[in-house]
Amino acid sequence: MTTLRLRPEDPADTGPVRRVLAAAFARPDVSTPPEVGLVDELRDSDAWIPELAMVAEYGGEVVGYALLTRVRVTFDGGFAVALALGPVAVAPHRQRVGHGTAVVQASLDAATELGERLVVVLGNPAYYRRFGFGRADRMGLSSPWSGLGEPWQALVLPPATSDAPPPPVGEVVFPPPWSKV
Repeated sequence: MTTLRLRPEDPADTGPVRRVLAAAFARPDVSTPPEVGLVDELRDSDAWIPELAMVAEYGGEVVGYALLTRVRVTFDGGFAVALALGPVAVAPHRQRVGHGTAVVQASLDAATELGERLVVVLGNPAYYRRFGFGRADRMGLSSPWSGLGEPWQALVLPPATSDAPPPPVGEVVFPPPWSKV
């Protein structure tokens, strides 16, 4: 019986992850989807957190991917750290069987274990609602995508301790690689 294995990405996964991203985000107007380059650039940035780059492996093949990277929430001259979810991808031949849900949940669980408090995402509200995401603007968070309304979402992760501060509110600032997507 083949089972789905969820684990952090390792260096040998770079090629398979690129293939999953390219297949999942394929468009006729580009030879390589921008999401492929985004992940490549994020790997080489300060936003990269190796434990939060999750792969879904099925039958020894990488079939899914979910990435959480560092963003900043700025407010009154200061900032707090948070996470951005994306890209999330599943190989077309393994879509609609739960691999995407599993790899996203694994990444969120890993973030919770690391003591992270806030995750933002731009995506389908019906999909991300299953994880607890809600409208980010209603949580006091803005970004270049705020004007999109419901697709701009956030999730507050459970605190590691009872005296943990509340999650930050303010302007979410993404690292430079995101400006190319």
